[in-house]
Amino acid sequence: MDVILLERVEKLGRIGDVVSVKPGFARNFLLPRGKALRATDANKAKFEAQRAQIEADNAKRREAAEAQAATMTDVSVVLIRQASNAGALYGSVSARDIADAITEAGHKVAKSAVVLDKPIKTLGITSVKLVLHPEVTVSAKVNVARSPEEAELQAQGVDVTADLFEREEAGFTEAFDPNAEPGTIAEDEAPADGDTAEA
Repeated sequence: MDVILLERVEKLGRIGDVVSVKPGFARNFLLPRGKALRATDANKAKFEAQRAQIEADNAKRREAAEAQAATMTDVSVVLIRQASNAGALYGSVSARDIADAITEAGHKVAKSAVVLDKPIKTLGITSVKLVLHPEVTVSAKVNVARSPEEAELQAQGVDVTADLFEREEAGFTEAFDPNAEPGTIAEDEAPADGDTAEA
């Protein structure tokens, strides 16, 4: 199906380009979201008549997005989640969670602006792309941790899951006396003769 793009679409083209796309992509994404028109003669004439206005509106939205992007350098948010000792989350971090956290940090971002290749399912710091406008993108750091203290360690570059694993591997060791009889108390833990249990 041929469509006329009304805004820049990544990997497709710029405003005014006539591109061929799969019918399902056009019907389910491009047309309902106002990103394109069917490439009919009537729509081509309509687009050419309104081209200057469409480009001016796009330029205005791009300037607003660029101004917002300038305030969003080094955006970093912390999300506290429950996780296993291996660092796997019980659930995952979605685009909505990230958008809500960034909005709470003072930068208004729509859920649709957050681009996740795949859901975040482990502890750690992940870089996420935010598309503020088809021509303006910024990146944000998402620090997923079990506690604020752990988030602070991760921000300093400590791999908390490896650190926890090393501590588990070391485990608890008890002093071993090969000559001790079964059921006897180690000498340093035995009460002295003068000690009494009276309070």
